[in-house]
Amino acid sequence: MMKLKMENITYVSQFYLLRVSDDPELQPFLSGLFLSMYLISVLGNLIIILIVSSFSHLHTPMYFFLSILSLADIGFISTTVPNMIAELQIHSPVISYVGCLTQMSLFIIFACMDSMLLAVMAYDRFVAICHPLRYAIIMNPCRCGILVLMSFSASLFESLLHNLVALQLKCFKDVAIANFFCHPSQLLNLSCNNTFNNNILMYVIGVILGVFPLSGILISYFKIISSILRITSSSGRYKAFSTCGSHLAVVCLFYGTGLGEYFGSLLSHSSGNNVVASLMYTVVTPMLNPFIYSLRNQDISDSLKRLHF
Repeated sequence: MMKLKMENITYVSQFYLLRVSDDPELQPFLSGLFLSMYLISVLGNLIIILIVSSFSHLHTPMYFFLSILSLADIGFISTTVPNMIAELQIHSPVISYVGCLTQMSLFIIFACMDSMLLAVMAYDRFVAICHPLRYAIIMNPCRCGILVLMSFSASLFESLLHNLVALQLKCFKDVAIANFFCHPSQLLNLSCNNTFNNNILMYVIGVILGVFPLSGILISYFKIISSILRITSSSGRYKAFSTCGSHLAVVCLFYGTGLGEYFGSLLSHSSGNNVVASLMYTVVTPMLNPFIYSLRNQDISDSLKRLHF
């Protein structure tokens, strides 16, 4: 791994990303593996979008949000994996300064978009279970569009704030990023400036746009569970909770891998552990989401069987 140590203030035009593997014999296998995972993820999410758009009985708020989530997952995995495959093929882990900021911006947008949409979907399930008679009025098409627009606007706002912080970094003590993509925290740690204020700002942004969606999900499910427990029949409770099963599984996968990556980077200084955690978060999660919804959701499963290519 090439590194450039800087004693004085030095401006950089490129960074060196961490290779997934330095073994030349293993790199072709890894390229094929990640390419397969990428194609499976893109194809799976495209099929979800196609199914939702093709069958009129799926033109409901829940499946509308699911199709937007699938679109965000395609963008999320496309931000990191194609560049990683290219690095394995050409054996060059170099990324330009502009390319690094661009990748970081897209990563933040799609990661935040996933988080916000999961919160919106939890709210949709809350309304459907706790206020079923008013569901069509509350979750009307206009409100659904506004919720998606608000999610995208919040994601774009967070990305712009991170860019504002990153552009204030005038010098770097190293140009070797300890991950296979330009992770925002990794870039900030490389700065040789006093980044205390920048750290505070980024933590505040993370709390507002990271903890806030998770809090909304937890509150929604607290009310959902409370409402389900008041149902007298066990079949009624199962039917009500089954509509949340797929969403709850995706929430656990997304936040489980995300928190694993975050705390793993804090507790472990091993670059290998950071790469594994990042791979789980950025590659495995968007790949598994279509399978979770197709296997656990009867409407999606039935529509998939009826779909003719």
